[in-house]
Parts: sequence; C-alpha cells; structure tokens
Amino acid sequence: MFLSVFDVFKIGIGPSSSHTMGPMTAANRFLDLVLSDEWPRPAGAVVHGLKVSLHGSLAFTGIGHGTDRAVIIGLTGEQPKSVDPDRMDAIVAEVEKTGRVMPPGHRGYAFQPKTDLIFDKQQSLPGHANGMRISAVDQDGRILLTRIYYSIGGGFVVTDSELEAMRTVAKKPAAQSLKVPYPFASARDMLAMAASSGLTIAQMKRANEEVMMDRASLDAGLDDLWQAMRSCIDRGLREEGILPGGLKVKRRAKAIHDKLQEEWRSNRLNPVLANDWLSVYAMAVNEENAAGGRVVTAPTNGAAGVIPATIRYYQHFHPDADENGIRDYLLTAAAIGGIIKHNASISGAEVGCQGEVGSAAAMAAAGLAAVMGGTPEQIENAAEIALEHHLGMTCDPVAGLVQVPCIERNALGAVKAVTAASLAVKGDGSHFVPLDACIETMRQTGNDMSDKYKETSTGGLAVNVVEC
Repeated sequence: MFLSVFDVFKIGIGPSSSHTMGPMTAANRFLDLVLSDEWPRPAGAVVHGLKVSLHGSLAFTGIGHGTDRAVIIGLTGEQPKSVDPDRMDAIVAEVEKTGRVMPPGHRGYAFQPKTDLIFDKQQSLPGHANGMRISAVDQDGRILLTRIYYSIGGGFVVTDSELEAMRTVAKKPAAQSLKVPYPFASARDMLAMAASSGLTIAQMKRANEEVMMDRASLDAGLDDLWQAMRSCIDRGLREEGILPGGLKVKRRAKAIHDKLQEEWRSNRLNPVLANDWLSVYAMAVNEENAAGGRVVTAPTNGAAGVIPATIRYYQHFHPDADENGIRDYLLTAAAIGGIIKHNASISGAEVGCQGEVGSAAAMAAAGLAAVMGGTPEQIENAAEIALEHHLGMTCDPVAGLVQVPCIERNALGAVKAVTAASLAVKGDGSHFVPLDACIETMRQTGNDMSDKYKETSTGGLAVNVVEC
C-alpha cells in the first residue's frame, strides 16, 4: 500500500476537502472525459449542456460547505490548487448571468445553476456518503454521457468503478500498484520494517517517495506544503470580521494572538501558554478555511488546523527546530495518515469527525514525536493515544458550515496531539492498545454511527443549537 505525502497533503481551497475540493475535481475530470475518446459518442452527437446531481452528505450540507459553488467553478475549468479565491464570486456570478460554462479547450456548455444543479436529499448513491452524478446532454436534453463520482475525503475523488476496484484491491494486501522498498499497510508492518531496516519512519517514507522523484524535488515539495500552511496561519492571524454563511461567527484568532503577544512581551506568567499558542494557530487556519481561503488538506480541510498548529508549536518551543525537522514531521505524519486511510477512513461523511480531527491529531502526534527524537515504537504510541481519545466523535456542523464546532475542535485536537506526543516520548514505546486496533475501532464505530452524526447536519449540535 502506497499513498504519497502529496496525496495526503494537497494545497487547495476551503471550506471542505470532500465537499468543495472533491466536487471541483470531479467536475474537472468530467470535462476531460467529454473531450476524450473514452466513451461511445453517438454519430453526430454534440454536447450541448451539463447537469449535476448531489447526493447523501453532499446534498444535506452542500450549501453550507460551498459544494454548489465548487461545482460551478470546476465546470469552468478551474482547479482547487490554482483557482484564485478572490475571483470565485465573480466566476459564479458570470455563470449565473449567462447560463453557460466556458472551460478552456471546450466549445462551452449550457448550465443553469438553479435548474441544472440538483441537491437530491431523497436518493443516496450506494458507494459512499459523498456521491454526485454528472451528465452531458444534447440539444434536446437527451443524456449522452453520465458518470458517478464519489468524494471520499481529503480531496480524493473516484468514479464508482474505481471505488469498486479500490475495495477489491484492499482485500488483497499483497497487491501493490507501485513497487516501493517499504510497502507497509499497517502500523504493525511499519514497526517490523523499521526494526529490520534500522531506519526511522520518516526515512522509510522518504525512500518510498524517492521511487517517484529525486530528493531535491521531494524536499522542495515538502517545503511548499509547509509554506502554504504557514501562509494560511499568517493570513488567519491578520484577518478580522464575520465569517460567511449566516451564523455571524466572529473571527477570533487575531484578537487572541494580539493578547498572547502582549503577554509574551510583558513576561506575565501563563500556565497554559503553550496550549494558547497551539489553539490560536489552529483557529487561524480553520477560520481561513471557513472563509474559503487557501489551505492544505491535513488530511482534510475540516481538520486542516491541527498539523500546521503543531508544526508552528515545534518551531516556537523547540530551539533545535529546523527545516529538516519539518520535512521529517510531514513524512512521518503522512505515513500514519496513509495507514489510517487505507484501513479506515478520513471522511467525516463516512465515519464522523473521529476520521477527520481524530486522524489529524494522530498524524500530528506522530510527526511531533518523531522530531522530539521518538523511536518508531514511541511514534506509533503517540498516534494511538491521540486517535484513541477522539473515538466516537461525531461530525455535526451547525447549518452545514465548517465553523461550529469545527474551528475550536481543531484547537483541541492540536492540544491532544502535543499531549499524546509528550506522553509517548516519556515512555518506552510499549503500550496496551496497538494503533492498528485503534484504527479498526474507529472504522467499526463509524459503521455503527447513525448517519445523522456523519456530516449531514441532521443531528447533534446541528439541531440543538439555535441558528442566529
């Protein structure tokens, strides 16, 4: 099993990797398909228009998560990594005005968002909670081409046939699409390979990545990821005002940051100083995410603040912190994230927020334990502690917006990650619950969890908090 660090961490836009980045990517994929020879085009047939239906969690919380905007923008050919967040409103307004999308390289297609983009809350698609169907039609409205896409978390998008193939491969652990030197599919495998090779988790992950690229390219890519995370923190610490969406949630990161800087300059005693800094960094990222800004999936947008906050904490409170340490952190975190995704899920619509903030905390704890000098066993222990204490966490965003409880939840996830790493490196690596058992427990808990607690905003805080 191999999942690249650049699959786990992807630069994109907010507010949701599964509900914003994923649908935008699906729209891009469908546009490519329309131009390809991969479908049986009837003689003389011309694609005149496009139609989209959203299902499951995409239908229930799509408005709050900006899924409709993402689909419209994706159908114009824009991509999550490169679209200018400041131009998105203008792009949507133009499509609404003209009733057409004009992606580069295409002839342009009729698309009326109010009638051609449907939120279907009645019919769920069988493969995953985040399903969507995109169709191309001729002048008379006859369907020429249809594809079902699933946004499976963290910005990953697959067709229905690809999803079935993934599940088939998952039943055959020996199958390996890319031959890498350390193909660990579980924490147990990872520890065994570390013991036999004498390498750290970061070194094994690096060796796997360097099958696809040279060292300089890998390091440059890792540095770009951290630069994007750091820029997101800095923007979040500068911005003020009300977050979009109607809840009238105020940005708080800047005000808290100003108070912390004042305390720092005055040398006033603050017993929870480290926690305060962790929290403000995480909140800054997730306020930016809620505003639709540029973020990095870590492993999702809804959990994007935990890892940047703990890296900034590492820089702030560890005098030996350097760029090589940050690279090792990201590689280690990605290794843990890949194991979780392979054996359970990072999708809130599939397993609740335990799969998002819980996974992010486990990854962050592992990365921090690694740069604190932890052994592979201590790193695995750190990830397990962090994940264990998020088990059962529901995904119940108020009004379908990634604001309440999501922003503060990232802050607490970062605090738990640092605590887990600290506990683990003070031990000898031996512990009662293996990480693999904790991941399997998360998967089972997610399967047992009611759908109303899995990013549908039909249960939990989403129905017990009066919207203002």
